[in-house]
Amino acid sequence: MSWFNFTGSDPSQPSHYTLAGETPPSCPTPTEQMCALQATNSAGSPVITDALKNEIINSLQNQVNGPNVRLKSR
Repeated sequence: MSWFNFTGSDPSQPSHYTLAGETPPSCPTPTEQMCALQATNSAGSPVITDALKNEIINSLQNQVNGPNVRLKSR
């Protein structure tokens, strides 16, 4: 699986990410915002499954990183 930086406005849209590579990216401030996710790479875009969408929602609502979701540092 690959890491993708969040570069858009909708965390559930694959087109709002850019490929970062195999290492989790660092996530600067501001806080409590989507930073990156880890997913299967499909032609340079993440494959966002229902399980990954749920992890994104959980991370944003509870302000915690998940196994495949990174929020910007506090």
